[in-house]
Amino acid sequence: MESIELLISYLSKSSLVTIVVLTWLSLYFVISFTILFSRYNGLNRWIKKEKQALEAILLGKKLQATDSVLKKCPQENISKERLDVFTSLAQTNSTSGLTTLSIIASTSPFIGLFGTVISILETFAALGQGGGSASLSVIAPAISEALVATGCGIFVAIPAYTFNLLIKRKAYELISLIQRESNLLLSSK
Repeated sequence: MESIELLISYLSKSSLVTIVVLTWLSLYFVISFTILFSRYNGLNRWIKKEKQALEAILLGKKLQATDSVLKKCPQENISKERLDVFTSLAQTNSTSGLTTLSIIASTSPFIGLFGTVISILETFAALGQGGGSASLSVIAPAISEALVATGCGIFVAIPAYTFNLLIKRKAYELISLIQRESNLLLSSK
């Protein structure tokens, strides 16, 4: 309850720019987690299917009898070029969301820093209008509040960067499986 009161107090003293910056960073935070959960779970399911397909191909089943992304490639017309196209499409699908996470991870600290700079400028402008008799007890809380935006920017960037790497690794695992299936199909031709 006390933390909610502190938040309301902070926001009531904040400028429009600070509120926009914090809202923007909050939106980035939600988007990062949404991408992580949707892509990570989807990739895990896809990897499971491709593992089962690889095992089935190893046991001699026809490609069309599997749940592989490669089964769309006609069995009688399998070529390295066709399999490369399917692998490339799978790679594009598996890495969707990475650009957004990269943008969030790289821009969040700058957005937070922008909010901090604007807040500090507003603080010094207000102090300048007050006749110049500012003590540390007046300046310190204002600068402390201004630094919240920088902290929030870093707080949002860290998970976005981490999620980017996690999804990139899962996509690599998936494409690796698909390439193994492709190599196996070409070798048994």
